[in-house]
Amino acid sequence: MPTGTPDVLLRTEGRAGFITLNRPRAINALTHAMVLAVDGALTDWEHDPAVTTVVVEGAGERGLCAGGDIRAIHDDARARGTASAAFWRDEYRLNARIARYPKPYVALMDGIVMGGGVGVSAHGSVRVVTERSRVAMPETGIGFVPDVGGTHLLGRAPGELGTHMALTGAVVGAVDALLTGLADAFVPSVELPFLARDLTDLAPEEALARHAASPPAGVLAEQRAWIDACYTAPTVEEIVERLFGSGVPAAKETAETLLGRSPAALKATLATLRRSRVLGSLEAVLDLEYRVSCAALTTPDLVEGIRAQVVDKDRDPHWTPATLAEVTEADVARYFAVPDGGDLGLAAGTPAPTTPSAPAGHGARGGA
Repeated sequence: MPTGTPDVLLRTEGRAGFITLNRPRAINALTHAMVLAVDGALTDWEHDPAVTTVVVEGAGERGLCAGGDIRAIHDDARARGTASAAFWRDEYRLNARIARYPKPYVALMDGIVMGGGVGVSAHGSVRVVTERSRVAMPETGIGFVPDVGGTHLLGRAPGELGTHMALTGAVVGAVDALLTGLADAFVPSVELPFLARDLTDLAPEEALARHAASPPAGVLAEQRAWIDACYTAPTVEEIVERLFGSGVPAAKETAETLLGRSPAALKATLATLRRSRVLGSLEAVLDLEYRVSCAALTTPDLVEGIRAQVVDKDRDPHWTPATLAEVTEADVARYFAVPDGGDLGLAAGTPAPTTPSAPAGHGARGGA
């Protein structure tokens, strides 16, 4: 039977295997060791006929998972280390595995679900949100680019809603997570314990039928017209120009938000998202995102963005380059170069061998 770790609790009840991410003080931010523990549980339960459904949930009241442990990534980037690349290799493989898992994989996306938290939930076969759900890929705010298959998910959202979420890092609630394809069903948070109980002896669709409800109103459907009109522009500069010129107050506020994000990360994100749309498979997109993530690790903006948002918390990042106009095509092209340690190789079906490394250490709240 899977044994878990202090940060990943594993148990079986009836026909269900439960994975509880257990770092509540850090909103269950993922470490390398946690990724390996989740993957190990999936291996064991895949071949256990007594387990017919896997359920992932978060400990505490704040959320399922706030993302990767970005303090550890910050420290690794400053030291020019290799721990983050090793973490991403295993994390992205886990994301792909979740999407192809042969048994129902039910993610209870209550509370904060961001960055890596999306990776361990939104690729599942049954994604459940509540009125407390706050779902986002907020990477551009820390000088990073949406990863964990995020550009694959957002690239498939209706119209340009995914582009809007990827560039701005917008946080959405239940109905907008459903609209953009990041979730499948809404269940009131008070019903989650009862849903979990029913999942121990019922198929997920039967359990959901007992507890699913209509979600509260969202905002993206009403904003769809100006989002689609503005984000079809070919460049980030033109997107910002259209947002300012739309005459819609919410669009103008969005333009101002974009101007506060890392210019290099914005351009790399738009390029990654548009490449992801034509790649097709999640595995191919994860291969692409791995290149982009490794490149971001070497940029000054990732360290500066995490410093400003998480370490010093002054919310005053100084980006390099400082403006969109200063980010060249060559700057963007560097994000797509083969990393020094080689490609991920998921799409080829033969992941490159890796040298075992110590998991990234624990830190504070995640988001990447």
